[in-house]
Amino acid sequence: MALFKIYKPGQGYYTRLWSGLVAFGIAAGGCYVLWLKLAVITNLWIKTLVPVGLCIGAGLLIFWLMNKPGAADFMISAEGEIKKVSWSSRREIAISTLIVICVVAIMAVMLFAADMTFKSLFMYLIGI
Repeated sequence: MALFKIYKPGQGYYTRLWSGLVAFGIAAGGCYVLWLKLAVITNLWIKTLVPVGLCIGAGLLIFWLMNKPGAADFMISAEGEIKKVSWSSRREIAISTLIVICVVAIMAVMLFAADMTFKSLFMYLIGI
C-alpha cells in the first residue's frame, strides 16, 4: 500500500525510530488510561476493543506521520546535524561542572554576607 511506504529508507533511521517509539509509548499510555477509565463498562468487548483499536490507529498514524516527506526530511537533516556536533570530553564536562559548582557556592556566600550586612545595617538604623 503506497500510504504506508517508507520514505527514504535508511536515512534518519534512528531518529525516526526513536521518535516513533516515544510517540507510540505516549499514545499507548493514553490508551491504557482510557482502558482504566472504561472499567465501569460491563461489556468486555467495548472495554478492551476501543482502547486497543485506538492504540492500533495511533500506531498507524504515527508510522504515516514519520514517513511524510516533510517530517522525514526534517528528521534526516536533524540527525545529520547531530552527527556534526563536536561533543565535549568527559574530563572537560567534569571540570566545567566543578567550576559551576564553585561559582555558585562563592555567589551564595557573597549573597549571604550582603544579606547579613544589610540586615545588620537596617536593624541598627531602626534601633532594634
